[in-house]
Amino acid sequence: MKIGSEAVTTPSKEPVRPVIEGRRTVYLIEAATSLEERVIRQWIGRDTVSSRSQEGGPNSMEDGVTAAGAVQESVPIPSTRGRRRGRVDPSLEAIIAVDDDPLMAPLRIAWLAEEVDGQRRSRWTDFVTLSDPRDPGYLRQRWVLARRPERCRVVVGEPALLSELRERWHGAGGLGGSETQGLAEFVSRQATLALERAERRLRGARYKVPRLVHEEILGRPAFRGGLARMAMRLGRDTNKVAAEAASYLREISATHSPFVIDLVAAAIKQIYKRGYGESLYYDHERLREVYSLAQRYPVVFLPSHKSNLDHLVLQYALHEHGHPPNHTAGGINMNFFPVGPLLKRAGVFFIRRSFKDNEVYKFVLRHYIDYLVEKRFSLEWYIEGGRSRSGKMLPPRFGLLAYVVDSYLRGKSEDVALVPVSIAYDQIQDVGDYVAEQGGAAKQAESFRWFIRFVRRLGRRYGKIHIRFGDPVSLRECLGPPPNGPAPDPHERSLELRKLAFEVCVRINAVTPVTPTSLVTFALLGVGGRALRLDEVCDRVASLVEYGQRRGIPMTESLSGGDPEPVRRVLDHLAENGVVSCFDAGDDAVYNISSGQYLAAAYYRNTIIHFFLNDAIAELALLAASDDDVEDCEQVFWDEAMRLRDLLKFEFFFSDKAGFRQELVCELELYDENWRERLAGGPRGTQELIRSIRPFNAHRVLRPFLEAYRVVADGLARLDGEVVVDEAKFLSRCLAIGKQYRLQRRITRDESVSKELFSTALKLARNRGVVDGDGDLGEKRKAFAAEIRAAVKRVEAVNALATSRRAGLLD
Repeated sequence: MKIGSEAVTTPSKEPVRPVIEGRRTVYLIEAATSLEERVIRQWIGRDTVSSRSQEGGPNSMEDGVTAAGAVQESVPIPSTRGRRRGRVDPSLEAIIAVDDDPLMAPLRIAWLAEEVDGQRRSRWTDFVTLSDPRDPGYLRQRWVLARRPERCRVVVGEPALLSELRERWHGAGGLGGSETQGLAEFVSRQATLALERAERRLRGARYKVPRLVHEEILGRPAFRGGLARMAMRLGRDTNKVAAEAASYLREISATHSPFVIDLVAAAIKQIYKRGYGESLYYDHERLREVYSLAQRYPVVFLPSHKSNLDHLVLQYALHEHGHPPNHTAGGINMNFFPVGPLLKRAGVFFIRRSFKDNEVYKFVLRHYIDYLVEKRFSLEWYIEGGRSRSGKMLPPRFGLLAYVVDSYLRGKSEDVALVPVSIAYDQIQDVGDYVAEQGGAAKQAESFRWFIRFVRRLGRRYGKIHIRFGDPVSLRECLGPPPNGPAPDPHERSLELRKLAFEVCVRINAVTPVTPTSLVTFALLGVGGRALRLDEVCDRVASLVEYGQRRGIPMTESLSGGDPEPVRRVLDHLAENGVVSCFDAGDDAVYNISSGQYLAAAYYRNTIIHFFLNDAIAELALLAASDDDVEDCEQVFWDEAMRLRDLLKFEFFFSDKAGFRQELVCELELYDENWRERLAGGPRGTQELIRSIRPFNAHRVLRPFLEAYRVVADGLARLDGEVVVDEAKFLSRCLAIGKQYRLQRRITRDESVSKELFSTALKLARNRGVVDGDGDLGEKRKAFAAEIRAAVKRVEAVNALATSRRAGLLD
């Protein structure tokens, strides 16, 4: 037997008494108040003939004999609640020192919340009075015991023989031989953990929270030994390093409270309902599958990051389905009073933005992640690192993923499941801030005032929220079983890490649903600022829906079928939030993107732009292959497609080259099953293949990005051979050049003037060696600018083809 599972009382069934015939039983009583201790001793005394029952009755029993003749005694252990904390009682050390092998049985009282809609959870009256029904004070305990005795349960953790506990203590690094120093603390800690598991079964997995985190991590031999070696390597005092590590662990670790978990879940619903009502949609069956997976392995939720609501709505969905709160990594900037302390008690652990030179901090964080993985607690963080300001997914960050992968490779778990999560909104209230930041404004610092403003801005209608779960990524399937030998080669590990992160991002994109808002903004942005009648918007949306249906793209709802009302509703909602304007004083009402709102509209379009990317590249590559002087059209097509893939590699997620080629083949087959014969027919056959494309998308998908790249390329070319030293200053210069180009109509899209797009273009330029490096920088920059201009010119040609088709001039 071992301390591990549990027996608990129910209204109709007493817990099984932990007794082995002829063996002494020691009850380890964890009681927060004298009332709890009295209830537990009464329970013990029901089957005991006390040697002092004549004097004080069963409540005064310290040791006795059961009716079956088994010796029983009890000893208090420190409580994790109330005031009865502190050191282990000396009587436990005395019991352990005796040369026999008693059965150690932990006991505690669990106080249950009132039933609300069939579930036991905190009520609003509890929140208002800040009274935790699961941790009542002495007076409230007396009231509950008198009025609601069914809410008071005796919890019995599964017992263990002292010999088994001693063996486990030795395995964990305890003293050998007959020495018992530290064993009493170990027994007490194991008893508490067993009671936590027992109580969790009683209360439900929703309240699976870690206890004794600090004691367990700080007491581990591997942790202590690692700190000692680090102190020696750094030339520092071991005790000071240990104290610093303990301080970092308190700073990092979440401190869960079931009461605060309920409080935050109730608050979340009230917050998101302000802007979205009851419109939170997710796949309930998929959540049940994830729950089942989390019973066997640690699960890591990796959501997309579009809004500050992301964590809140995901936590609420999980809470409603009985999932325990994730251990969610948050930036230290969100740890402001009073929001930070509440979030920390609801499962968020805050980490510093930068700590690469802090060896002790990294060591503590690694062991904290090890502990969570080993204990199968679910984790969560944003794989993009921060919120996307453009709408499309950002490149992944590898930091925390590397910690989890290393933990798995060290054998802390048989497997770890990475769960991609897409959180999509019809509209978000953050988009105004994103527009300002892309125009060069500084990000607003988080504070309580910022939080109040955030909640107030949810007072408008923003539509619906959609949570979609992708297929989990198994570390065991991707990396194989944990190695028994030396650690993997760092270069190979880095490649595997990148592949894992890339796969998660691809799966997030794959399940991101197309919303009506994204379709309507896609249609309006594709006409270059021209206003459209409702029927014209419907026609363009219908062509996008038909395209998506042919490719099996996920959609939240269909806008096809000829009914204009769903499209009108979307336009009206966008108009309410200022993104779209409606002019209805003429013969027909017309809609267009409001002045200054092109980046906001582009944000919504960009959430789905990845679904149209390969089609846009195929269009431009076919145009390159259709020039009259081309001899091998198919070869030119593939060369141009790969060139565009390389040009856009910092902007979008692409499959490897073989996978990318196959994806383009699928696009071509949708145009014409005989596409190879068309390309073999030379430029004329290629031009016929181009005319079969419906709808044209390159000008709507790639133009803003390529125009932004043109601004950066021209800005670099103007520097001639001068090295870019101050990137921030250069990007500010690009914003000014972009505004100039837009006024001169040298670029056609307002959304092309974006700091985020300029930053990505500069990253590409650095990769191409045209920001700094060897050789003639001036000539290389001119060549880079020429490549961008050629791509922009082909986008303009696609736009002309689309215009000709609308005018009926193209078959």
